[in-house]
Amino acid sequence: MIAQIANTQLTPEEYLAFEEKSLEKHEYVNGEVYAVEGSTGDHDTISINVAGAINYNLNHHFGISACRVYMADVKARLDVRNCYYYPDLQVTCEAKDLTDKTCKRYPKLIIEILSPSTEAFDRGQKFADYQTLESLEEYVLISANAKRVEVFRRLEGGLWLLQIYQENANTTDAITEAAIELKSIDFNPHSAL
Repeated sequence: MIAQIANTQLTPEEYLAFEEKSLEKHEYVNGEVYAVEGSTGDHDTISINVAGAINYNLNHHFGISACRVYMADVKARLDVRNCYYYPDLQVTCEAKDLTDKTCKRYPKLIIEILSPSTEAFDRGQKFADYQTLESLEEYVLISANAKRVEVFRRLEGGLWLLQIYQENANTTDAITEAAIELKSIDFNPHSAL
């Protein structure tokens, strides 16, 4: 999220009508509309690779899945916070999400790729807002500048457990997709091999 585009408060319906006609993407937070920063080549490469790995895992190892992977052009709708965000990636397995082509209300997994200009917001307010989604089981932050992936997993009672995957500077070990487990969508390449 960059900056508010106007001082005018919009209803969700006005925002959706505005967004449908806009050439640029905007997020909506309780009446305020914010321009979304464009991505970089590294950001896009990470998004494509992660989406491909998840989609392959869902459909190859477990048969045709009811789950769908959506990239940055599909909004997450957060009714409790009156927000619409564009996650970098989201996975929903809810049949009710198939009817709306532009917004998803029941994601199980949301992934954000961190950039210097959005990292604080992705870690802070956006994560707090995403936590209001009862369907959300995991929130993943991927660094575009370092070999680091953070997986926040919802536990019983609404607590969140953080699991960090990162390259160990003292060894030649690197993070690989095979090392990262996403329990929300049974993504564990070790068990699928």
